Amino acid sequence: MQSALYEAEHEAFRAMLREFLAKEVVPHHATWEEAGVVDRSVWLKAGEQGLLGMDVPEEYGGGGVTDFRYNAILTAEISRVGASGLGFTLQNDVVAPYLTGLTTEEQKQRWLPGVVSGAIITAIAMTEPGAGSDLQGLTTSARRDGDEWVLNGSKTFITNGINADLVIVVARTDPEAGARGFSLLVVERGMPGFERGRNLDKVGLKAQDTAELFFEDVRVPAANLLGTEGHGFFHLMENLPQERLSIAAGAVASARNVLDLTVEYCKERTAFGKPIGKFQNTRFELAEMHTEVSVAETFLEKAILEHNARRFTAEDAAMAKWWTTELQKRVVDRCLQLHGGYGYMLEYPVAKAFVDSRIQTIYGGTTEIMKEIIGRSLGV
Repeated sequence: MQSALYEAEHEAFRAMLREFLAKEVVPHHATWEEAGVVDRSVWLKAGEQGLLGMDVPEEYGGGGVTDFRYNAILTAEISRVGASGLGFTLQNDVVAPYLTGLTTEEQKQRWLPGVVSGAIITAIAMTEPGAGSDLQGLTTSARRDGDEWVLNGSKTFITNGINADLVIVVARTDPEAGARGFSLLVVERGMPGFERGRNLDKVGLKAQDTAELFFEDVRVPAANLLGTEGHGFFHLMENLPQERLSIAAGAVASARNVLDLTVEYCKERTAFGKPIGKFQNTRFELAEMHTEVSVAETFLEKAILEHNARRFTAEDAAMAKWWTTELQKRVVDRCLQLHGGYGYMLEYPVAKAFVDSRIQTIYGGTTEIMKEIIGRSLGV
């Protein structure tokens, strides 16, 4: 079915993005995977092309366009070339809403121009060694001391953790207040007591820097409080739907890309004297996956339109996130099977897609947590 989601200006953005990725990312990604981190220079180049902060107001250097279709295109095209190390979507889809919606004017002027230009790389630190999807189990704490917060604790699995210049840290600022006891503090590179641990060795996403972060008596200026004191948990809940929609967009794009590659492979690879695509089992497998991915694409387009119309709910996001990421896992696994032994070789894109996709049903809220959110919304 023909998509009616994108208009001429979106396709022009896609064309520019493809040219950028072909020139500035694809030739270098294997080197970044070996290093375990992308070169910071690509962030500055992305900023020059307007790929960062598309919805940041123009007075701070951004594009000034609030339209998630551009975000979805960025996610899809990054997935299409397998550039899983780029943290652009985290900066645009996850962190930027906090820095545009919760900041004071002084904070906007201090941070947003650098976020847009790529001079400032961002991260958000929620997960801890003993707490992941259950945010209320977080133990990192901060106490007020005059005009500063004294921050102590640790975080793990933090995307952009090595490169990050600015980290939004979720901390417990009132141990007696339950869900109202959390606040968001912005920790900046170079603050005494802020240390990075190792760049974690992951199953996939080899070029994406994922780190442990440690905070020992870090004195964070009161001016770096983000949003309202005690409302950190609620700020997170307000912004998680877009993060989960972003993950869903990447899942659908990756599933379609791997499927397309597999269709071409099945046309060329022969067995018993004919292309494997001529066997009924292969055709049925491809037909099932094509149908499932097409359904997911239709659902995703509706989700994006609902999000743009400010009608996209936490329950909608949970459905989109768990369904599309589980679909991605199934599709990639079945496509690898159709590649046979070659599918297990990392020189083939399907193998890289296999290891890169496994995290999708875990980060941003596990599948199990997504189902719990949906179930509660049904009153059961």
